[in-house]
Amino acid sequence: MSESKPEYSEPSTSRLEAVSDGVFAIAITLLIIEIKVPSHDDLKDQSLMHYIWLQWPKYFAYVLSFVMIGIYWANHHYLFKLFKRTNHVFNLLNVFFLMTIAFLPYPTGILGEYVITAEHAKPAVTFYAFSIWLPAFAWLMIWVYAKYKKRIVDHRLTDRFVASLTSQYYLSNLLYLLAFGVSFFSAIVSVGMCVGLTLLYLLPPKKPEYQ
Repeated sequence: MSESKPEYSEPSTSRLEAVSDGVFAIAITLLIIEIKVPSHDDLKDQSLMHYIWLQWPKYFAYVLSFVMIGIYWANHHYLFKLFKRTNHVFNLLNVFFLMTIAFLPYPTGILGEYVITAEHAKPAVTFYAFSIWLPAFAWLMIWVYAKYKKRIVDHRLTDRFVASLTSQYYLSNLLYLLAFGVSFFSAIVSVGMCVGLTLLYLLPPKKPEYQ
């Protein structure tokens, strides 16, 4: 009797969600590392409260990126409820998305350190705006690949709902790129656009529509 070969199967969507949760948790935790506890030398010419107050740009950058990563985490679970399976390309696209999330603590630190310095504010904001566009781009790649001929998404989803999400993700990429372009001319306006986009995505996502 010949032995049957074991059937290979791709990781389940729930397994990808579990791995992704770990990356989200690490990225959020790393954000706070950029805010240092002052040494005694730092306090030689100022009070502790004055030092803490002067760190407000770092608090701002921390909160902005924390909320943004938190929104991506929540929407990642929402999006994965629309998928019924995985494949190799889809898994790699998710890895690319997680790479962009894990990268965010670095530009967050740059933003918090230099956003209020006249000489370095624009490049700091430009770098940050580009860095927060990367997850949006990776997100769009995941969705476009998954929804093509409904090879990954639930086949019961209506075409209208799929088209609506596609338009939304293309629009968000356009807005992030606009914030990136504006950063070359006005750091304040670009940061305002980044904050506005983050607040916009605090709204609950569109309810799935099934046939």
